[in-house]
Amino acid sequence: MCGIFGVYSNERINVAKKIYYGLFALQHRGQEGAGIATSDGRGFHHHKGIGLVSEVFTNNELQSLYGYIGIGHVRYSTTGDSTIENCQPFVVKSSFGPIAIAHNGDIVNSTILKRELERMGHIFISSTDSEVIAQLLVRELLKTEDIIEAIKNTAKRLIGAYSLLIMFNDKLIAVRDPNGFKPLCIGRDENCIYFASENCALDTVNAEFVRDIKPGEIVMVDDGEIKCYEIEKPCEEVNTELNLPVNDCIYNNCVSTCMFEYVYFARPDSIIDGISVYEVRRKIGRILAKEHPCDADIVSPVPDSGITFALGYSEELGIPYYEGLIKNRYVGRTFILPTQEERDLAVRLKLNPVKSILKDKKVVLVDDSIVRGTTSRRIVNMLKKAGAKEVHLRIGSPRIISPCFYGIDMATKEELIASSKTDEEICKYVNADSLGYLSIEGLVKAIGRKDLCLACVSGCYPTDVSCKFK
Repeated sequence: MCGIFGVYSNERINVAKKIYYGLFALQHRGQEGAGIATSDGRGFHHHKGIGLVSEVFTNNELQSLYGYIGIGHVRYSTTGDSTIENCQPFVVKSSFGPIAIAHNGDIVNSTILKRELERMGHIFISSTDSEVIAQLLVRELLKTEDIIEAIKNTAKRLIGAYSLLIMFNDKLIAVRDPNGFKPLCIGRDENCIYFASENCALDTVNAEFVRDIKPGEIVMVDDGEIKCYEIEKPCEEVNTELNLPVNDCIYNNCVSTCMFEYVYFARPDSIIDGISVYEVRRKIGRILAKEHPCDADIVSPVPDSGITFALGYSEELGIPYYEGLIKNRYVGRTFILPTQEERDLAVRLKLNPVKSILKDKKVVLVDDSIVRGTTSRRIVNMLKKAGAKEVHLRIGSPRIISPCFYGIDMATKEELIASSKTDEEICKYVNADSLGYLSIEGLVKAIGRKDLCLACVSGCYPTDVSCKFK
């Protein structure tokens, strides 16, 4: 999913530390790598590396990143390996000046685009789709000599999810794809203009939230002024050197913000497209309790993502809420780790049961989702080993039955336990005494909007994904 953060200072103050703190607030969106690129009006400075934000940057490195414009990125890999070459922002050169790009999302047709660009002589230094965007943008800039037109033309070639921050000479540009898959917002204070994946990052730097960037909108800060443009939704084939079909307007006319932002990825204190993530999760818990009630002694969450669901579930049924699992705060999110071995180890390091609370109790265990099932099984067994009489698993999202091609690392249907097993079979596999998923209708009701990407729970994709397999 990744997190991006950008700053433009009208007072020409150094923005590197502001970006550093903004990335800290977005660390939940990516823990494999981090990077910052800045501009002082004369040239670009950039640094990136593998690890957490605090591990990648020292005070000396931040001081060397002098500039009044800058963008930053925290990485969660979907396309491309976990190597420093794949960390962002990407900085590429053009005859019109250097360009830096930070990307949140996944481009479905990136393999085809990359293959065609390589045939034209382009050389890639990474294996990510984000560099494909950068190379396409440079190519379009050479044709148009206008950065906004170049972005619009590049967007016509892209199928999939992209929220972008682009630094070009003395300009800072934010782009959200026409489907609005990934969040992106604008903030400001008396000196700076900000862009961030989530508004919680704006709060960290004491900036005021202005608004969400609209799906299909380009927002450019040039000489301190904000200018807005719209990406045209292509409705017919356009001939280009790449000779690729343009996205079908049937797909591009629909907004499809990722429902997983509300269920899992976003911080609870964030507001996405005007909707409080915390309130959504609390409503999910209440609806889940109505759909799958349980006669139990306590309700306990899988921290942290299950906490707000569990509170709503507890409130609706009047069952006491307890923290039956204590989280080690120095271990990150297990779902976004790249291998199953790492995820299993992280669960053992991350969670420990409170035996005095669980002993001889019938427990409702509330979690955000079941993807592969292995983590859920380990946690249920952990509770039973700690003395729980029964463990009834309740899930704050519908069954995940289809892979995501827009930025969540579950690339094959075989990985998804719900794609091949019934609820009864899953319940047996995870060793729970009962299992209940939130319905799709319940999810939509809790979020309060219908323009959502529900591909992973419905199998219906808002864009053409056939090119992913070519």
